[in-house]
Formats: sequence, C-alpha cells, structure tokens
Amino acid sequence: MKFLDLAKVYIRSGAGGNGCISFRREKFIEYGGPDGGDGGGGGTVWAETVDGLNTLIDFRYQQHFFAQNGQSGMGRMRTGRDGEDIVLRVPVGTEILDEDGETVLADLTELGQRVKLARGGNGGFGNAHFKTSTNQAPRRANPGQEGVERTIWLRLKLIADVGLLGLPNAGKSTFLAATSNARPKIADYPFTTLHPNLGVVGIDGTEFVVADIPGLIEGASEGRGLGDLFLGHVERCSALLHLVDGNSGTLIEDYQTIIGELEAYGAGLADKPRITVLNKIDAMDAEERAFLRDELEAAVGGPVMLMSGVSREGVDDVLRALRAQIDARLAAEAEANAEEQSWQP
Repeated sequence: MKFLDLAKVYIRSGAGGNGCISFRREKFIEYGGPDGGDGGGGGTVWAETVDGLNTLIDFRYQQHFFAQNGQSGMGRMRTGRDGEDIVLRVPVGTEILDEDGETVLADLTELGQRVKLARGGNGGFGNAHFKTSTNQAPRRANPGQEGVERTIWLRLKLIADVGLLGLPNAGKSTFLAATSNARPKIADYPFTTLHPNLGVVGIDGTEFVVADIPGLIEGASEGRGLGDLFLGHVERCSALLHLVDGNSGTLIEDYQTIIGELEAYGAGLADKPRITVLNKIDAMDAEERAFLRDELEAAVGGPVMLMSGVSREGVDDVLRALRAQIDARLAAEAEANAEEQSWQP
C-alpha cells in the first residue's frame, strides 16, 4: 500500500427539496384546501475515523464527495425523502484543514470520532404550511436551501509515542527493525526511507509505538530533502529519540543540524522531551566511545546514551528511558485532567 499523508478533496452537501403547491381534489369534497408537502432535507458530509487505515491513499483516486439532494414535496401532504449522507472514512490522526491549508477545522485523534464538514440544506415548506384562517388557499411554497460546497485538505499525522530523528543513515530504520516487527528498507545510501514507518516496541512487558521518518538534512525547513515533509508525524509524540551517527566524523555538526531544523520547523518540536543517543558504537573501542560521548554531552548540555542497533548493545536501556518519558507525560496529562474535572465555579 502506498503512503499518502496529504490530500485535497472537494465536498458538497445535498440541497433541500422544494416545497409543493397542491390542493386536495376529491369527489364530494368541495373545499379540499392546500395539501402540498414539504421538501426533504439534503444529505450532510461527515468525516469519521475508522480502524485499519494508516494512509490517505484512497483520496488520490477519488477527490469529489457529493451528498444526495433532498426530494421535493408532493401532494396529499407527502414530505420528500431526505438525501443520504456521505461519510469520508479517514485514519486516526487526520487533521482537516480549510482551503488555505492552515486553518484547522477538526483534529481527529480518537477512533470513531465524527465531525460534520458540510450541513445539508433544509427542505422548503409546501403550501399547506402557510394555511391560516385568513389565507385558506395559499399559492406559495419555499424552495429548498442550497447545499454547502467547499474545498478542504486532509493531513495525516501518525499517532505514535516516540519519534525517531537524525540525519540520513543515522541508523533509525535499523533501530526500528531491531526492536519491532516492522521491516523498513535498510541500505547504505542516504534517503533509503522515503515514507514514515510505524513499529510496536516492547520492553519489560509494556508496549509503545515508534515512528521512523525520513532523515533530515541542513535546510530541510526551507524545503530541502524529504524529512521536513514528514515532521508533522512526530508532532504528537510524547518523546523524541535523536540518533547521532558515531562514525560520521562530524558528530557535533550533525547534532546541531537536527536541532536547528527542529527550531526552524516550530510546532513545539524543539521543546519536546528528547533523548540523545550516540549510535553505531559497535564499530568503536572503549576509549573512542568515552571521548565521543564526552564531546556530545558538552554540546547537548545533558546525558547522552550509547547504543548499537546492529549488535543491540544498549538498546534495552534506551527503550526503558523512552518508556519513562512516556509514563511521565501520561501522568502529567492525567493530573491535568483531574484538576480540570475537580474545578468548581
């Protein structure tokens, strides 16, 4: 299945049916009076999150979604049939944006969440609706309301607990493959990863979801490379895992490049809890590990962990540190919710 995280769609709700002008005509009933029915309501356009989807690829092949119009009213006080609604089925984590691509209309982060995108038009009143004691034979009826037509953007931000960051070939996909059942493509050239990959990682009887995105390069916030296109997928993460290639020869520059791009991107990514890891230590001796670790800790201003995705050395310690960050965020959110619920005016 191809991955697509941004789609432009055109929607239109159904128009309401017209009211009917009709008079009762039956034998032996001299004054039948008006009996025109109301028009039916137009269908509404909804968006709903469903299980089993992790891409917006379906919206590449169908971009137009039109709800059904309501049926016009009929004589004998018959109301027209309502138009059928139409539902856009999207994966969990989908943002719905206005036509400008910036205004967020809805953020669907839970399974089964539903939001109304375009309300169907009301049906028009038939002439029976206007009958009064002074106007016993009205010859007027209302037309149905027009439907709402609009253009929207669907943007997918994957729901993950941890996001992997690093330059191309920093070992992100190797780490994901070593710790989960995900099988991302791994090769010795830059930008092997072309789209995000998700993996479920387990440690000490608990599980969490890790998202691997294409590597960032300098200038990514200005459109260079691929990674900036997918940074939105780590916006929802509880923690970030920053992998630094210990064999690159430009250790500090590599670290600062990623931090600079996070700050340039914004959206609070630079302020998220972040664990920095010196990766690929299987190719170093003890003296080299200690020297590079001290250099990187001086640049980070905090602790740096050591790991090798190939030999799995230090992997469990990194996973436990990530689990602790996730638990801390969940505890903070639970405390904030409890305070909000306990507040009384």
